[in-house]
Amino acid sequence: MSRLLELEAVTAAYGPVQALFGVGLGVDEAEVVALMGRNGMGKTTTVRTICRMMPATGGRIVFAGVDLLRLPSHRAAQLGIGLVPEGRRTFAPLTVAENLAVAARPGAWDLGRVTALFPRLGERLGQTARTLSGGEQQMLAIARALMTNPRLLILDEATEGLAPSVRHEIWAAIRALKQQGLSILLIDKSLKEISAVADRAVILERGETVWSGAMADVTTQIADRHLGV
Repeated sequence: MSRLLELEAVTAAYGPVQALFGVGLGVDEAEVVALMGRNGMGKTTTVRTICRMMPATGGRIVFAGVDLLRLPSHRAAQLGIGLVPEGRRTFAPLTVAENLAVAARPGAWDLGRVTALFPRLGERLGQTARTLSGGEQQMLAIARALMTNPRLLILDEATEGLAPSVRHEIWAAIRALKQQGLSILLIDKSLKEISAVADRAVILERGETVWSGAMADVTTQIADRHLGV
């Protein structure tokens, strides 16, 4: 498989406070990679740096052969990076249909396909996003990212705080996306669910990559040491 995303020795800071001290990870075409670590270890900062929402102070980020460090965030998105951010962040005053339409770009993912993935959204196209349940808003955030027809989908805590039944639906959708060959970078706290879908894992500790390898090689000892589970 060819490499789609590559980070090498990436550093980043919030003003004078350094947050990333050397993050390295890669995502191949049609691969699911789990970005793991305890809270506050740099996972979301890494995502923000990939998406050009905060600058890197060093290292290298290449996506689809393009140096992302030279690009603003909207150009990174146009290259094919679809982000489902932590906290959902749907457009509350807009309807479901409008949320999806505003993100739409040409490609295989269209209104029919995203509502087939999440039938609840098809039943609520005329509702404003603010009237949806938390789980439905999360489905909308994922569907909106898919409407950009990304080559890489980044999911930052996509099941955080949701009811078990909704979590089940979202994990089923993630498995379906994997089967369809979409590259995914996944952040989540559920080791059991991640293990069922991810090909590889990268573990961060204090803003640095401390372990990477096949998901099947994340032993109980590694999880206890680095994840606290």
